[in-house]
Amino acid sequence: MLIYKMSSIFIKHNHTQFEDSLLKEADGLKALSDALSPDAKVITPKIYEVDENSMHLEKIYSASPSKEQYLTLGKELAKMHKRVYEFYGYAEDNHIGLSLQKNILSKNWGEFFIIYRLNYQLSLIQDKAIQSRFQSILDANKKKLESFLNDTTKHPSLLHGDLWSGNVMFDNEYIYLIDPAAYYGDREVDIAMTEMFGGFDREFYDSYEKEYPKSKHYNTKKIIYNLYHYLNHYNLFGHGYLGGCEDGFELIKSL
Repeated sequence: MLIYKMSSIFIKHNHTQFEDSLLKEADGLKALSDALSPDAKVITPKIYEVDENSMHLEKIYSASPSKEQYLTLGKELAKMHKRVYEFYGYAEDNHIGLSLQKNILSKNWGEFFIIYRLNYQLSLIQDKAIQSRFQSILDANKKKLESFLNDTTKHPSLLHGDLWSGNVMFDNEYIYLIDPAAYYGDREVDIAMTEMFGGFDREFYDSYEKEYPKSKHYNTKKIIYNLYHYLNHYNLFGHGYLGGCEDGFELIKSL
């Protein structure tokens, strides 16, 4: 019998088109929880119960983050990213926000990212002229893009997958990672995503860099990895994200 205080619960309802959305979110939260340091202050909210319709979670009493918490977040994320896994991708499809996120398990990071991140999002573009133009750029440059990503990536890391500031919450003691789109990939995917919508405090980046320095290719990879998110946002929300897509494909042409 499940016993808890109703005041300590946040109930999240499934408002997406996907029946398994909350189940896949719960799976991602568990994967992150298992990979984070057990004695650290970076955690995921407890899940009390979940089904296709709702998820009962630990309620987070949000507070403004301190500099010390950003230092902790950077260090603990870097420690999680240091853990080495066997494959890129994920065993099952899951979701990123309101979109399906396609997955397989792969030994080839560059190929996985091109097919299951960029190509899949390109297949969803409704404007056929834009879709054709972007697809032509990707097809013409996919071999060198695949080689570049494989040559500059050390190992598969567990990724949050949708790591922007809205998916990190703070209370007076803990830091919570929420709403993941988890899979295994180049750890710089997560760092790139943190920079898309205003970024985190400087202490986060300094602390991460001290624990696990970014590659010398990060500034290039950041644009490539965020292209996936710009394409997703363009497909979901429209023209305001087209410029980010254009920048990403221009960079791919210049590799």
